[in-house]
Amino acid sequence: MAIRALFPTRIYHARLTKSGGARFDRTLEDECEALAASDAAGARWSAKHYLGGYTSYGSLDRLHLVSSVFAGLARRLDRHVQAFARSLDYDLRRRTVAITDCWLNVMPAGVVHSLHLHPTSFISGTYYVQVPKGAGALKFEDPRLSRMMAAPPRNAFFSLPARAGDVILFESWLRHEVPPARYAGNRVSISFNYAWSRK
Repeated sequence: MAIRALFPTRIYHARLTKSGGARFDRTLEDECEALAASDAAGARWSAKHYLGGYTSYGSLDRLHLVSSVFAGLARRLDRHVQAFARSLDYDLRRRTVAITDCWLNVMPAGVVHSLHLHPTSFISGTYYVQVPKGAGALKFEDPRLSRMMAAPPRNAFFSLPARAGDVILFESWLRHEVPPARYAGNRVSISFNYAWSRK
């Protein structure tokens, strides 16, 4: 008898840097705080679409192109994305994988980031800058959920706790969310997308 795992859903989880990243993280945290305080357009967009929190998604969604600090983050993310892309069994010969979007999220307690995916992207992910104790986890939905039909009950979700300094990568078609949670302070993360193109 043989049982095979076909078409697995893969999640990449690692520390951004193995060592020596504390100074960069402090600089990134300062940059995030300054951006959230000064981005009036983002605050207006968030008031309508990200209730209770702040995101630069609707105002500054290519931070790696306008900030040297975020460009430094993108360079650090690149090696992780390359490693993850190689594991996915796609034909990447004569193709490049590069970051296209990068935005900041600030979530106080109770803020929800509802179930969604990232269309027109290949690999998406999050880098956690600041994570208070008890802050919301990243929750993934089983992509087969709509096709289970007459299956008996099972857990169709997987939650990955957030931890400062961690990078999480997943294929952009995988639906995910951040449920509400109770904690003190702000959950600060940077989300991003990568796409592929021909060389």
